[in-house]
Amino acid sequence: MDELPVGTEQGTGITTGGLARRIGVSPTTLRTWDRRYGLGPADRSQGHHRRWTAQDVAVVEEMCRLTAAGLAPAEAAQLARKHLEGAPPVVVPAPRAEPDPPPTAAALEREHRGISRAATRLDSPAVQTLLTEAVDRHGLVAAWQDVMVPVLHAVGRKWEEAGDRYVEVEHLLSWHVSRTLHRATPAEPAAPLPPVVLACVPAEQHCLPLDALGAGLAELGVPQRMFGAAVPVEAVAAAVRRTGPRVVVLWAQARSTASLPLARHLADTRWGVRGARGKPAVMLGGPGWAGRIAGGTLRPATLPDALARIRRLYPELAAARP
Repeated sequence: MDELPVGTEQGTGITTGGLARRIGVSPTTLRTWDRRYGLGPADRSQGHHRRWTAQDVAVVEEMCRLTAAGLAPAEAAQLARKHLEGAPPVVVPAPRAEPDPPPTAAALEREHRGISRAATRLDSPAVQTLLTEAVDRHGLVAAWQDVMVPVLHAVGRKWEEAGDRYVEVEHLLSWHVSRTLHRATPAEPAAPLPPVVLACVPAEQHCLPLDALGAGLAELGVPQRMFGAAVPVEAVAAAVRRTGPRVVVLWAQARSTASLPLARHLADTRWGVRGARGKPAVMLGGPGWAGRIAGGTLRPATLPDALARIRRLYPELAAARP
């Protein structure tokens, strides 16, 4: 049965379970906040059947907002209690227009905690806001390396340690990371340059790193053709012949999906008319290629490394600068 609206009449409100579902935290978390920080329902006369009034809910929602912004729970609770007393909501400072200094490890840790907590609560608006602010604050490449990847790894470890719990948290976070990268990607450059082909190897479903690389390439002004997850061998080969790329990037997250024969096959692929035929440089990305050697292929260690290597293969971009 649906919960009654909060505060519809005197003495009514929402139960702890109903409030937990509403804001995306567990009932245990609400009880912990009550015990540690005094953020429980003001009316305690109903024993175990206490109801949270509209004012109680507003305080807890303020607590969630502040922790999602990276504040420690104790500090967030203190500010949330001031909200109960009628003080104006705390405004989390917006990113400055000028470049920020390099973030400290503590500042990055606060960002990681805020995004992780919002994702665990399945608070999509907060996750999207925090990821967008990270890109605005650090730039796309640094936001990927210093914020998104550590949070994705942390959530993935939590899922593995919890025995397949929190799968929904990882999916929600991954979707918002992908959405943030796509929204931050500039428009396709108009320069008539050969593109970069971006594809996961067959059976590989993890394509977020390719999204990040694609966004970085767009910032450089390099055209691209994104084919995404689990691209069949024949489809990759056909795309290379049809588009004539300067670089083909193959992503493999796991050793079981990495295919050196495919990499060699693409490195030998030719296109164009006889006498003016071309072939691509092949870049192998992802941990699946670790310890595997394919002669003549590029093997970057990081996203900035991949962008720098591809950039060197496009001397036209340097020539086009004023």
